[in-house]
Amino acid sequence: MQFKKLAFLLLFLGFSSTAMAQMEIGIQFSPTIAGNRFIAEDRHGFEKNSNALRVGVGVIGDYFFSNNYAFSSGLMYRSKGSKVSYTYMVESGDGIVTPTKETDELTVQYLEIPLTLKLFTNEIAPDVVLYFQVGGALGTKVSGQVDQKKVINSEKTAKRFNVFETSAVLGTGAEMQLGQSTKLFGGVTYLRGLSNIDNYYKKQLNDKNLAIKNNGVSIDVGVKF
Repeated sequence: MQFKKLAFLLLFLGFSSTAMAQMEIGIQFSPTIAGNRFIAEDRHGFEKNSNALRVGVGVIGDYFFSNNYAFSSGLMYRSKGSKVSYTYMVESGDGIVTPTKETDELTVQYLEIPLTLKLFTNEIAPDVVLYFQVGGALGTKVSGQVDQKKVINSEKTAKRFNVFETSAVLGTGAEMQLGQSTKLFGGVTYLRGLSNIDNYYKKQLNDKNLAIKNNGVSIDVGVKF
């Protein structure tokens, strides 16, 4: 009986050490050029006024199930959103309807879990490989701001921004081996929002088909060990 327990323990430790040998954990910093895109009728006049520089930072983990393929996940803090403008109709007391243009700066912070596949090439130079990344990400809202004012969870604003967001992820970059277990990496990632982030405009403009989604391109730099 004791022998079986010892054998099981040795097998478990061996499996754990093998799994850890296949896992690379790192820290990533991702400044992002963020914007928004719209699904809306032309009469609303939605347009992106400008992109915004947002921050992204977090911990990533690459689990290798072969020499050149890895499942990549982690936990990222990302800020998204930009300035948007739209047109709505205002009716005066004498019955005259006037189109009015409004501009909002949207800023929403998310905790995001990427779920992606990474393909690594063989060495293209001594200790340097390229990687290609594809997959998605699941985000949950941490906080939101409109015109740099926090949207608090009051009766009027609790449902301003949706709690969850889904995104498609597509990226490429390079890794450089610095030591036995240390690697530097840098790359570019395109983040395409798939879900509506803001319910306010549906009610403001009385259009249930209207949707605003995040877009962004991040410059990723970090270290793995």
